[in-house]
Amino acid sequence: MSKSWKASELAIARLLGGERVPINGRVRGSAPDVLHDWLAIEVKSLKNLPARMVDAMDQAEKSAAWSKRKEGKDKLPIAIIHHDRQSHLNDLLVMRLGDFIEHFGT
Repeated sequence: MSKSWKASELAIARLLGGERVPINGRVRGSAPDVLHDWLAIEVKSLKNLPARMVDAMDQAEKSAAWSKRKEGKDKLPIAIIHHDRQSHLNDLLVMRLGDFIEHFGT
């Protein structure tokens, strides 16, 4: 594929057991990037992830590793990204795709 975002959409579709939806004739919000039985998947491919988000995920992973060592508990590392003055129900939950697949399947 000539566009990296197309390649990313196809890779995600394969990893999650979905099908990439071509952009031809699609209106924004009318169909997901990846058609899936129980997920509405929108894929964004960025050259650089926001540093604060990467740091939050790193902290969550270190906390999960600490829990494994000290408590013997396997915990799923997630980062919650909150927009000030917004409802916490609108916060974004961030996790590694590999962890998602491991815990929830495809």
